[in-house]
Amino acid sequence: MTTKEKTTLALVSLGCAKNAVDLQVRAGGLLKKGYSLSPDPDRADVVIVNTCAFIASAREEAEAEITRALRLKASGNYSKVVVTGCYPQRYPKAKAKFPGVDSWIGVPDRWEEPALPELRFTGKAFAYLKIAEGCAHRCSYCAIPAIRGKFRSRPVASILSEAKALLKSGCRELNIVAQDPMLYGCDLKPRKSLTDLLWALDKLPGRFWVRVLYSYPSEITEEFIDWLNTAKHAVKYVDVPLQHTVPEVLEKMNRKSAIQATLVASEALRIAVPGVTLRTTVMTGFPGETDLRFRILRSDLKRMQFDRLGAFAYSPEEGTKGAKMKGRPSRKVAEEREKIVMEDAAALWKIRSASLLGRTFDALCVAPGVVRMASQAPDVDGVTYLLDSPKARKAKPGDFIRARLVNACGFDFEAEAV
Repeated sequence: MTTKEKTTLALVSLGCAKNAVDLQVRAGGLLKKGYSLSPDPDRADVVIVNTCAFIASAREEAEAEITRALRLKASGNYSKVVVTGCYPQRYPKAKAKFPGVDSWIGVPDRWEEPALPELRFTGKAFAYLKIAEGCAHRCSYCAIPAIRGKFRSRPVASILSEAKALLKSGCRELNIVAQDPMLYGCDLKPRKSLTDLLWALDKLPGRFWVRVLYSYPSEITEEFIDWLNTAKHAVKYVDVPLQHTVPEVLEKMNRKSAIQATLVASEALRIAVPGVTLRTTVMTGFPGETDLRFRILRSDLKRMQFDRLGAFAYSPEEGTKGAKMKGRPSRKVAEEREKIVMEDAAALWKIRSASLLGRTFDALCVAPGVVRMASQAPDVDGVTYLLDSPKARKAKPGDFIRARLVNACGFDFEAEAV
């Protein structure tokens, strides 16, 4: 798409932060070519619908947004509809279902230099820094390798260039994302490691946070733990997606290599990294999860006491081994178990959050009157709302402040600026 005139763009971003980074790069490139963002997202010359297709609910959301965009096009609100991302990548022939779509574009297949985001959907204070594409694992429930391809690390120089630009613009939190950040550099020549990259980021000047999101349990190294404990910019936060805790279920998930690490992850990390915040995600209803095995999962999670926990019901995906496995609980049972896990997590959080009241923490202002502590990852862990005061009103996005917690509101907090 090229133009000499000021063609307006509307953007719809669906799915994960990694997907959003792709849209930031793609749309940012168009802005450099002369396009401009429309002040009205429902009216523009071109709308880009950037899609996810990871599970059934994501596909349904993508199809609904495409249909909505085509309806607005028919009403004259849009001249062109462009669909990008995982949905057209996974279903290239699905364009026939949406004849009004003008362009049907999958995911980027390589790192282009300088393919740096010219937009930031997250605002000034923080950003997602994508360091790799694709996945080296072959979990039997997951379609990501078929969509995104094999694991490919982004060049170190490109990452550092983007990080420097982000910090110069006022960004004060770099959230490292990839399908598996822990494998970073294994495919580069000469070979690099994630900690090589993290220490390079730590040498950059200024005050800022670096948070690594998603750490495959069996790939957490002593070097990574050392970085968490000693790097001046490291956030002591580990998101270790266990998916399950029962060995028989993990074997069916093709996560056999992670079984031992899964069972000891929470205790080992708390010992190794004092003050660490731990998050995990588990899946309910995968083939082989009997009533007994679900009770074991529930008991294990209560014992492990993760600070943050997410759960989702298994969605059988075409083209994956899991979709053909026998012994899968019904969708209703999977969703009921998901609800039970989240109720357990809420009960634990109620006790834990109450124990934090009265304590003071460093926090990053992300919007007027809104901050996040190091223990609160963006988009998934809630936020902290500042009670109105002269100090609170002075805090601008990108500022670090001290916040004293005074009230817990579900997964959020209220705090005084001190």
